[in-house]
Amino acid sequence: MADDPKSFYDRLAANYHLIFEDWQASIDRQASILAPILEHECGRASSKRILDCACGIGTQSLGLASRGFSVTGCDFSSASVDRLRSESTRRGLSIPSFVADMRDLSQVPGRDFDAVICMDNALPHLEDDERVLQALVQIRSKLSYNQLLMASLRDYDRLLRERPVVQEPVFYRGNGRRRIVHQIWDWIDDRRYSFHLYITCETEQGWENQHYVSYYRALLRDELASLLQAAGFTNIRWLSPAESGFYQPIVLATAA
Repeated sequence: MADDPKSFYDRLAANYHLIFEDWQASIDRQASILAPILEHECGRASSKRILDCACGIGTQSLGLASRGFSVTGCDFSSASVDRLRSESTRRGLSIPSFVADMRDLSQVPGRDFDAVICMDNALPHLEDDERVLQALVQIRSKLSYNQLLMASLRDYDRLLRERPVVQEPVFYRGNGRRRIVHQIWDWIDDRRYSFHLYITCETEQGWENQHYVSYYRALLRDELASLLQAAGFTNIRWLSPAESGFYQPIVLATAA
């Protein structure tokens, strides 16, 4: 049975870094891609106050903070926020972090951020358009006029045509141990699918398997654009992975 997304990330928080070959290298690589986009969109002279409204354990927040951005993080997973706090402290970074669902950001202090980011396919965890719109309205409330929302999500326009059932295994080696990471997708209907994340690690006692299950709802580009407009955004545009170098398509939108 699939966990709700909050429970999924609470369970995964301690081991989330294992889905990367080298988490710190991924933190640095993603920051090297996202920082120039934010600087271009927000202006180099800006203080670049960023709200990461689906911060998780900090894959984007940590990298951007290390590059001089003033980052605030929030996430509905308390275990993930706790992990971000410990990781930022260990790196000597100041990232105020809060437990908050992106559909209700009232617990996050401050307004007039230069940008809100929502990365790693977070919006498709929301079960219907009403919930997505609720999140986008909350995000808009945290932005200054003419400032930026940046989100990334899977290319569902393509994936709904292909309806894949597996994300191919990747094989890693670290600290003298091998690791295999892959996903199985079970399509529930024409939009929703549960995904099974398997992290299989070599230990002294043999191979140990971790299994996490949750769900997504495929969100098409035109649908997201309509919801962004309804929430008070304009100038909606997309960056493909080939254009940005990021692993997922990125949508940019300006607060009207």
